[in-house]
Amino acid sequence: MKGDRKYIWMFLLPAAVIMAIFLYYPFFKSLYLSFYRTTGFFDKRFVGWNNYERLFSDELLGAATLNTLEVMLYVLVFQVGIALVLAVLVDSIRKGKDFYRTVFFFPVVISGTAISLLFVLFYNYNFGLLNNLLAQFNIEKVLWLDQGNALKAISIPTVWHYVGFYFILFLTAMSKIPSDYYEAAKLEGISGLKKTTMLTIPLIMSDIKVVITLAITGTLKVFEFVWVITRGQNGTEVLGTYMYKKAMVDQNFGYGSAVAIYMVIFGVVLALVANRLLKRDEITY
Repeated sequence: MKGDRKYIWMFLLPAAVIMAIFLYYPFFKSLYLSFYRTTGFFDKRFVGWNNYERLFSDELLGAATLNTLEVMLYVLVFQVGIALVLAVLVDSIRKGKDFYRTVFFFPVVISGTAISLLFVLFYNYNFGLLNNLLAQFNIEKVLWLDQGNALKAISIPTVWHYVGFYFILFLTAMSKIPSDYYEAAKLEGISGLKKTTMLTIPLIMSDIKVVITLAITGTLKVFEFVWVITRGQNGTEVLGTYMYKKAMVDQNFGYGSAVAIYMVIFGVVLALVANRLLKRDEITY
């Protein structure tokens, strides 16, 4: 047993070191800097809780929070919803599952920046694909990235990018459900939509909770889609881009770090609330 522990520690150590360097150190460094006011890399002055007090009166931060919540709503409804529907459909077929796994997962491996540049071409007013399609039907061109449409336009690639990831999680969870359950349901005359709502979804509820938590925390990290497509203009500022502007553009690492800590706390609170709302007796198998 002692020999096994040695190998366990040997395999855990590299992961622990990587997490310490790239996760815990930046977090505690941000926590430290959040108590300072900075005007560059080396010029800093201790201000205590001033940066955190500023958070409560920052209207731009409030707007960025609301925009982030709106994108989160689209992600939870469409990204998770579409992934669940696709998983149910693919799980119900006998042949071609590997093909659909590959096709639906493919967007996940593409860089978010590359996808953003692709959608910039789609949304371009003068020569974009969408407006060219509208022109074929003699329909007036649309400003896809104006004040009213920009956030929704950005949400489309955001949703599309990770549908395949959650699809794989749902499909894997469904594949672990014993076939005896479905055979018993068939004998009881339960099939189709009833089978999905009364058997499949309750059996994978724990996985749905995990996906919802990942979707919430993942939305807080949305950056490249907003930055590449609109630079946070036209009502598309989200927490990720706002933090970046404060820290890197304004060179105020102290306040930018305070915004980062706010994002962490905000994400943890939302995840806890979501898990609380979804708390129920789960069916085990």
